[in-house]
Amino acid sequence: MEREVMLCPKWHSALCFLIFMMLCFFHSDNAEITCRSCQSGNKWRAQELLLKFDSGEPETRLKGEVLRSEDGAGGPRAASAESRRLRCAAGSAECARDVAEYTEPRLERNVENLRAKEQIGEDDFTEIKVSNVKSGDGLASTADYKKRARRDSGGEKVGIIGSAQNQDPGEGGSSSAAARRVTRSELRWSGEERRAAGPRQEELKLNSSTFALTGDSSHNQAMVHWSGQNSSVILMLTKLFDFNLNSVTESSLWRSTDYGATYQKLNDKVGAKTILSYLYVSPNNKRKIMLLTDPEVESSLLISSDEGATYQKYRLNFYILSLLFHPEQEDWILAYSHDQKLYSSVEFGRRWQLVHERVAPNRFYWSKMGLDKEPGLIHLETSVTEGQALYVTCKLQNCTDANKGKPFPGYIDPNSLVVQDEYVFVQVSTGGKPIYYVSAKREVFTPMKLPKYTLPKDLHVISTDENRVVAAVQEWNQNETYNLYVSDTSGVFYTLALENVVSSMGLEGNVMVDLYEVAGIKGMFLANKKTDNQVKTHITYNRGRDWRLLQAPSKDLRGNSIHCVLPYCSLHLHLHVSANPYTSGNIASRDTAPGIIVASGSIGSELTTSNVSVFITSDAGNTWRQIFDEEYAVLYLDQGGALVAIRHTPLPIRHLWLSFDEGRQWNKYSFTNAPLYVDGVLGEPGEETLIMTIFGHVSHRSEWQLVKIDFRSIFNRRCTEADYQTWHLHNQGEPCLMGVKRIYRKLKPTSRCVMGKLYSVTMTSGPCDCTEADFECDYGFERRTDGKCTPAFWFHPSSMSRGCTTGMTFLNSTGYRKVISNNCTAGVSLEYTARRQQCPIQAPKGLHLVTSEGSLMATLGTNVTFLVFLEEGDGARTSITLDFGDGRALTYSNVSSIEDGIKHIYKAVGIYRVTATGENSLGSETATLYLHVTCQLEYIHLSAPFVAVRNKEVNLTAVLWPSQVGTVTYIWWIGNNTEPVITLEGSVAHTFSREGVSTVTVQVSAGKTILQDRKTIAVHEYFRSHLLAFSSNLDDHNPDITEWRLDVSRVIKNSLIQATGVREEQLLVTVLPGLPTTAEFFLLPDKQLTEGKPEKSSAHLDQLSEVLLGALNQNLVQFTLRPGVQVTVYAAHLSAAPLVDTSENHSGSAMLMLLSVVVVGLAVFVIYKFKRKIPGLNVYAQMQNEKEQEMMSPANPTEATPGSQRDLVHSLEILDTELNSRPIGCMKPHVHVKFSTELPTYIV
Repeated sequence: MEREVMLCPKWHSALCFLIFMMLCFFHSDNAEITCRSCQSGNKWRAQELLLKFDSGEPETRLKGEVLRSEDGAGGPRAASAESRRLRCAAGSAECARDVAEYTEPRLERNVENLRAKEQIGEDDFTEIKVSNVKSGDGLASTADYKKRARRDSGGEKVGIIGSAQNQDPGEGGSSSAAARRVTRSELRWSGEERRAAGPRQEELKLNSSTFALTGDSSHNQAMVHWSGQNSSVILMLTKLFDFNLNSVTESSLWRSTDYGATYQKLNDKVGAKTILSYLYVSPNNKRKIMLLTDPEVESSLLISSDEGATYQKYRLNFYILSLLFHPEQEDWILAYSHDQKLYSSVEFGRRWQLVHERVAPNRFYWSKMGLDKEPGLIHLETSVTEGQALYVTCKLQNCTDANKGKPFPGYIDPNSLVVQDEYVFVQVSTGGKPIYYVSAKREVFTPMKLPKYTLPKDLHVISTDENRVVAAVQEWNQNETYNLYVSDTSGVFYTLALENVVSSMGLEGNVMVDLYEVAGIKGMFLANKKTDNQVKTHITYNRGRDWRLLQAPSKDLRGNSIHCVLPYCSLHLHLHVSANPYTSGNIASRDTAPGIIVASGSIGSELTTSNVSVFITSDAGNTWRQIFDEEYAVLYLDQGGALVAIRHTPLPIRHLWLSFDEGRQWNKYSFTNAPLYVDGVLGEPGEETLIMTIFGHVSHRSEWQLVKIDFRSIFNRRCTEADYQTWHLHNQGEPCLMGVKRIYRKLKPTSRCVMGKLYSVTMTSGPCDCTEADFECDYGFERRTDGKCTPAFWFHPSSMSRGCTTGMTFLNSTGYRKVISNNCTAGVSLEYTARRQQCPIQAPKGLHLVTSEGSLMATLGTNVTFLVFLEEGDGARTSITLDFGDGRALTYSNVSSIEDGIKHIYKAVGIYRVTATGENSLGSETATLYLHVTCQLEYIHLSAPFVAVRNKEVNLTAVLWPSQVGTVTYIWWIGNNTEPVITLEGSVAHTFSREGVSTVTVQVSAGKTILQDRKTIAVHEYFRSHLLAFSSNLDDHNPDITEWRLDVSRVIKNSLIQATGVREEQLLVTVLPGLPTTAEFFLLPDKQLTEGKPEKSSAHLDQLSEVLLGALNQNLVQFTLRPGVQVTVYAAHLSAAPLVDTSENHSGSAMLMLLSVVVVGLAVFVIYKFKRKIPGLNVYAQMQNEKEQEMMSPANPTEATPGSQRDLVHSLEILDTELNSRPIGCMKPHVHVKFSTELPTYIV
C-alpha cells in the first residue's frame, strides 16, 4: 500500500494521504478497543477449555465433544499426557489421569469472522466453555467430544472454534468496521510483529497447499483423524448438525493419502444416502476405523481395516452412546447403549453380545494386566435402586450370575465406582455422611483416612500415578476452593499437600481444580492457590512437599525493567489446558522439551484476566520471559526444537510466527495467500510434528479450506551432537530435586536443525543425600512454622500399630515419610524413616460395628452383613463375639477371620440390639448397633364404628397387613381438624361432639412407605343396632367384594322397609366382610317426633326395634338374589325366634351357626377382658368400649336390652377375626385362603 501512495500523482497524493490518516485514526480507535478487551480478559475467559479426566487406562470412551474451540487462530496440541491440567468429574469420586478417547475430536467453524464481515451484534454470542477429554498419548487426534457447538442450518448463529469473547462487549459494530479495514490493508501488526519485522523486508513464506472441500459449505462440524506416525492418510468427516432437530442431516467423508494436500470424497463408498455421525479409531491399530451412522435414520456401523479405504456395513439393534476400547486387544470393545445396557465385541464391532443391564454411565472399566486375574474381566457399576448400586466384576463373554464377582461387600452410592491404575474407589453414605473406600492392588477395601476433622463435603480423585493417590477435598468450611491431599502407597492414609486450590465448575457440572503437572520433569506441578481472596500461582518440584511463588521476569517485551518483588508481586499463570488437538489452552509443556513451559498470565499481586501476556521459561520455572503482550497460541514443532505461534484473533489471518531459540526471536511467515478464518490446527501424530493442517474458511458460508503446511523446508540440515548442550535441572540453584541431580541434553538455542524422529530425551542422574526436604509429614502429623512435623491434637501415634500381631513387627512412624518416587539415599534417612519395632500387646480399642450397606434398617428374611473394625489392639489375638440380639450369637477367634463380614437373617420384625465384643488377655471393647428389621407394608385398614354416639368416646384402629412391619408412625385426620394427631400406636380414642357424618383418615408411615385409609362415621344422639344372619344359601353366592356387599345391603334395607314400614331415613344397613355372610342394621330416632325429648327417643327406638325383630323372627324379611335363590333374613341373637332356616335341609347348618355364634361371643368376651395383657392378639378389640355401642339412651343405661351389646361386639369380631387370621410378618397367605381387605359399607 505504501508503494501505491508513492506512485500516485500529486492530486491523488493528497487524497491518499487523507485516506491514510483516516486509516490511522481507525487504527488508533481499534487499538483502544483491543486494549479494553485485553483488560476485560474476555478472550482468555473464552479460552478456558475445560479438561475432564476419566478414570481408566488409555482406553476409548465417548464422553464429550468440543462445544467450541479457541480463538480464531486456533492452536494445535497444546499439551501432552504429562503436561495436563488435572480435572475431576463432579457428583462422583471419579477423576482420572489418562483416558484415550478415540472418537475423533470435533472441529467447529469460527464465527468470530461474522463480526468483521457482517457486523453481527454482541447479543448474538454467548460465552461457552469446552469440556474436553484428555487423550492417553497427549493430544492425539483420537479424543472424543460429545457436546456440540450451536450453529443453525441457516448459518446465522454458529458454533465456533474462535473465541466469541475476543472483544469487549461494548465494541459493537465499529469494531467490525475497523477489523475489515485492517484485514484489507494488512497494516495492523501487533507489537511483536513490529519488533520482529523491523525494516520492511521480503515476506517469508512456508511450503503450503490449500484444498477446498467442495459441496460442504453448509456443514458446521468436522471430525478429523490423522492415521498415525509414518502414515500420510488423513480422514475427515464433515456434518451438518441441525440443532432444531437435534440430529445430523448431512455428512461427507473425505480421505487424503498425501498428508492433506488433496482429498477424495468417499460418500459413494459408504453409501450415498448414509448419514454418518461419529468417527472412531482403534487405539492399538490406527488402521482400523469405525464409523457410526445417525440412529435417527438407521442404526449401523461401518468398519474399515485399511485406514478408511474400504468399508463394510453392519446393522445394530441398539443405539451406541459410548465406546471403550481394550488397552491391548485391538478388537475388544465395550459399547454403552441409550437404555443403560453394556455390550461387548471381540471382533471390532462385527458382532455384539449383551454383557449386563442397568449399568451406570461411564462406570465400566477393562481389567488391568498384572492386577486382575483375567484379561477379559470387566469392572462395572450396576444400578439396584434409586439410591443403591453394586460394584461387580464380570467375564467378557460369560457374564452370568455364577461368574460375577462382588469385590465390595454391600451397596455403594450411585456413580461412585472408579477403577484407576492399581486402585479402586467406591463411596458409601451413612446417615447422609459419605465414607470413601479404597482398594489397592485389588485387595480388601479400607476406608480412606483423611485427617480427623477434615469432614469433606466433596472429594475427587485427581491422579493415581507413581503408586500414590492425589485427592481434591472440599472441606466443611470451603465453598469455591479445594485442599489437595496425597496418600501413601496403600492409598489409605492422606496428608495435606496444598490448601485452598482454585476450582471451577464445568459445563456438565464437573469440578476442575487448577493443578497442572509439568511434562518432562518428574515431581513438578503448578497450582493456583487462593489466599486472602487473591489467586496466586505456586510451583513445586517435589510433588507438593514445598511450594513457592513464581519470580516475575526482570524485563518486559520492550526491554523495560519490571519492578516486582516477592512475595508482594509475582508471576501468575492461567492453568487451563486444552486436550482438543485443534485448539490450545493457556499452558503447554512437552516430554521431549523438558524445562520449556509456555503459558499465559499476568504480573502483579494476583492472577487477573486483564493485561494477559504470554510467558516462557527454558529452565523449568526458575526464570521467565515475556514473549507476547497479546494472546497467541504457541505450539511445539520438531519435538520442541522450534515453536510456532498463531495469533488469537477473530479476524482472518495468513501469517504465523516461528522461533528456533526457545522464544527469544520470532520470524513472521505467511502460510496462505488469502486471509483465512482459522477454525483449528492439527499436527502430524507423534512428537516430531513437522507437518500441520490448518482448518478454516474464507467466509462462514464457504467450503472448508484445508491448508497443509510442511515445515521441513525451513530446516536446512539434521542436528548433530555439536548442536546439543547439557542442562542441569535446579530449583533456585538447588540441584537435588526428588533425591537426585538430573542433567538433560537439549538443543542449543543457536542451532537451527531438525532433530527428527530418532531424537530422544537423554537424562543422566546422580543420587543425593537425604535431607529433611525429601520427607513429608506422615498421617496424623502436621508441619509447624519451623518445618517440623508434630502429632495433631487428635492423633495418637500408638494407634498406627492397630494391625499389629503379637510376636510380629511394625513400622513405627517418626512423623515423616519419604515423598513418593524420591530416590535420595543415606543422609538423614535413618533419622526420618519409620523404625521397625515389635508389636506391643494392648487391649482392643476403637471397635466399630456397622452393616455393609451402612444402614440401620434391614428387611425381614434377607441377609444382613455386619462389618467389625478394630482400630487398636492385636487383631490376631482378639476374639470377636457378635450378639445379633435375637437370641443368637457367634464368636470368632480373631478379627482377620471376619474381614468379609458376618451374615445373619432375622426371622421376626423388631428393633434388635446388636453388640460386638472384642476381647483379649488385656481387656475388652464393646460396640453396639440398634438394627430396625422391617417388613414391607402392603396395605392398611381403618376399623371404626359405622355409627357413633355423640359425646361418647369411640376407638379408631388402623389394622396393618402384614400386622408386624417394624417401627410405624400413625397420622390421624379426624373431622375438620386442620392439625393431625400423630401417634406410635395404632389406636386413638375420639369423641364426636356434633351429630352428622364425620370423615376419619389415617396415614401409616413405615420405612419409605406411606399408606392411608379413610372412613365415614354417622354420629347420632341415640340409636339401636342388631346383627343379621341369612339362610346358608347366600354364602354360596357371596364373592366377598365391596360392590356385592353394597348391592345386597340396599336390597336388605328395602326388604326391611317393605316388611315393617320403617322410614328410610331411620334405617342403616351394612353387610360385613367375610363368611358366613352377616350384616348389621342401625335404627335412628325420628327427629320430628323426639326432638328434645330423650325419653321419647328411647321409647321410639325400642318400639321400632321390636317391630323389626318381630318381622325377622317371623321370617317376613326375604329377597330374591337371582331366579330360584330365595334368601331369608334373620335376627342373629339368642332368642325364641328362629335364627336360621328351619327347613329340614338346613338343620345341620343352623346348629353349626348357633354354636359358632356362642363360641365367638365367648372368645370376644375373654379377649376383650384381657386385651391389655395380651397385646397384638386382637388389634380391633383394643379399640372397642363395652358401653360405646349400647342400644340405649345415655340417660337411661338400664334400659338396654341384654343381647344388643353382645350382638354388636360379635359383629365387630367377625371383621376382626377375618383380619387377624392373616399371617404375621412378610409371609404371604396360603393361595387357597381368601381374605377380604375392605371395610363394610352401610346403606343409608
